[in-house]
Amino acid sequence: MPIVEVTHDPAVPAATLQRLADALPHAVSLAVACPEEPYDGDLRPGDVDLRFRARGERDSGGLDVVVEVRSKWSAGRAESLQERCDRLRDAVVDAAGTTSVGVYLAIPVAAWAQGE
Repeated sequence: MPIVEVTHDPAVPAATLQRLADALPHAVSLAVACPEEPYDGDLRPGDVDLRFRARGERDSGGLDVVVEVRSKWSAGRAESLQERCDRLRDAVVDAAGTTSVGVYLAIPVAAWAQGE
């Protein structure tokens, strides 16, 4: 289950944030799909966890939108990590309608457990 943090400039319109919220679950699932955890196109609760927050007055940065994705390491993900990140960036640019975006895709060694 990827955890997705979206930090955005406070001036980013609500409609843009909604487009991102609509597009990211699928785009992130494609970006992290691998033989160990294939994406079947059927997202269920808990498959992608989105978190949005406006950049605060003490935060630094200058991009309109920064998307950070964390998903657990697998060999299938590691072998093409930059390509996956680039494709996800392209999807974020399309949804946000701006090229002022950054995408960070991290695959640390981790574990995930979920209740019903």
